[in-house]
Amino acid sequence: MDQKATPIPFLITWNQVMIVGTIAMGALAIIIYLIYKLRVSLLKDPKEKYDYMNLNEIRWFKRVFFFIGIAAACAVNLYGMEKFTTLGLWFFVRIFFSIACATLITYVASLILEFYYPTKLNFKLRKLRYTPRINPKNGHRMRLLSEDEEDVHLNEGMQAEENIFSIDYDVWVDESTAEVKIEKYDGHLTALQCNNCGFYTMKVWREEIIERNEDGSPKELLKHYQCSYCKNVRATAFNVSKKEVDDYKLQKPKLQRNTRNIDMVKIDLHSTLGARKSFEFKSIEELEKFLKEFDFDKVV
Repeated sequence: MDQKATPIPFLITWNQVMIVGTIAMGALAIIIYLIYKLRVSLLKDPKEKYDYMNLNEIRWFKRVFFFIGIAAACAVNLYGMEKFTTLGLWFFVRIFFSIACATLITYVASLILEFYYPTKLNFKLRKLRYTPRINPKNGHRMRLLSEDEEDVHLNEGMQAEENIFSIDYDVWVDESTAEVKIEKYDGHLTALQCNNCGFYTMKVWREEIIERNEDGSPKELLKHYQCSYCKNVRATAFNVSKKEVDDYKLQKPKLQRNTRNIDMVKIDLHSTLGARKSFEFKSIEELEKFLKEFDFDKVV
């Protein structure tokens, strides 16, 4: 009866290293994922959590898949460990396939995280952004002001940033104490949803002033968007407001509706020619203002 051949010492050591590598890299991927989730859970303020997730989530997930790829490569190198006892061409072929497997996993994961996952992340970020804020001093729930209302609390520099869409400000107010909290968000630097591919990869790549007031100040701004995934392009015109803070103070207060449980308003518009457009708003007031000025033919 033939005895089973014993692998050469190099292969014995190699197989042991691959076993340890598979377990260690897999465990490291899990640990990195859990550390990230723990760091997010420790952030109690929605704005702090928003900023951290927006800046770090995709980067941390890429690290997770990087180590998953290495773990997969180590696992592939264990194929036939009991069958082969000497070095041969099979060894180098197996190394090639292990590298290809690791590359495929990390590359595909990187593409998904770069182009598809931002759509999912955007939903989580929007939920955090419009989660009602709580005044830490008294525990009262704060109200998010509309675009018209918030300008009273923004200085000229902040209003200028919003007018050119480089920065977006959210203003929360505690109506019982008049305490105000201002939060700063990226404007056009945050990708929008592409109407062609559906991914949140549409960004502003150029802006131009197409009409000016008599005093030379901007009156209408045209923003050119391009999708970084499918390269689809579009352009949208925006009116630049000239209102000052005192103009808003002279406005009569509007009747308040019971919209405290509404975080976002989304509408889908369909034309008779089959075109479809989706829009999202922070409040009913923004939606009403939009519908008054809306012209489907001017939407690109």
